[in-house]
Formats: sequence, structure tokens, C-alpha cells
Amino acid sequence: MYCPFCGHEDTRVVDSRLADEGDKVRRRRECLSPMCKERFSTYETAVFNMPLVKKSRGEKQSFNEHKLRAGLMRATQKRPVDAKAIDGAVLRIQKRILNSEKSEVSSSQIGEYVMEELRTLDDVAYIRFASVYRDFNDIGEFIEAIEGLENSPSTESRKRQFKLPGAD
Repeated sequence: MYCPFCGHEDTRVVDSRLADEGDKVRRRRECLSPMCKERFSTYETAVFNMPLVKKSRGEKQSFNEHKLRAGLMRATQKRPVDAKAIDGAVLRIQKRILNSEKSEVSSSQIGEYVMEELRTLDDVAYIRFASVYRDFNDIGEFIEAIEGLENSPSTESRKRQFKLPGAD
């Protein structure tokens, strides 16, 4: 690997650790140039060979992780959802798509995966996304979606379900 400071073509790994709950490897490197000796970090992540996305009109596109992340971020904008939660949702959606072992996945299936993730992250973000994704035409459709949330455990109570008694 080239040194980002001096451009020397040889560096060595000083330390390696898992990062982001084991989804990345953080490598601490040192430049081997006697004039530089700078240290820097690199992050190694797996690159997935994702299937094509089949759009509703029949055209096919490459899977775009940035588009997926942007949709989640737009839905959670100004909501108490941190970037790590969004990263986790993107990774879980990618894993579900890969586990299907299909060469194509429909955009509607990806939309359903996004809805499931948003439902666990934030109720308001879920309704925002659902209103666009499901193309709500009137207030009745909003009310139905909200009633569906009211009839299921809330995001907060779902979070509490995973806590052990006496653990705070």
C-alpha cells in the first residue's frame, strides 16, 4: 500500500483490530520510508457481489448501496436515529438480499426490507417512508398505517424487550 503522506510504495501493518462490530478490519500502518515513518489507519470491508435490481417497469440496474442508505437517511432525517443504526440496517438488508441467492431482486422486495428495518428503528421514519413507498393518496391510508403501528409493540417497548431485568 502506498503511503498517503509521501507516496512511498511500501508500508507495514503495525496492528490489526476488528471494527464496527466485526464488519470491518482496522489496520494501523507505518510508512517504511526512512524519511517519512508516518503512521495511518486503513479500514478493510467485504465487497459483496450483489444481484441486479429489477425495477417496476422491467429495467434492471446494479444494486446501489448509496441509494439505499440515502433513502433510509431521508426517512430518518431529524429523527433520533444515529448513523450506526442506519449502517446496520443497510448491512442487514444487503445480507438478506445475498441470502436469497438470486441473480435478481425486485425493487419492491428491497422496499419491503427497508420498511421492516424502519419499523424497528423509528415509527415516524417508517410512516414517512411508507407514505412515499406505498403512495398514500388520502388521510385514510395514513390512519391505517398508524393504526397498524399502534396494534404492534412500539419501537421503545421493542427495545425494552431485549433488556434483562435489572439491567439499565
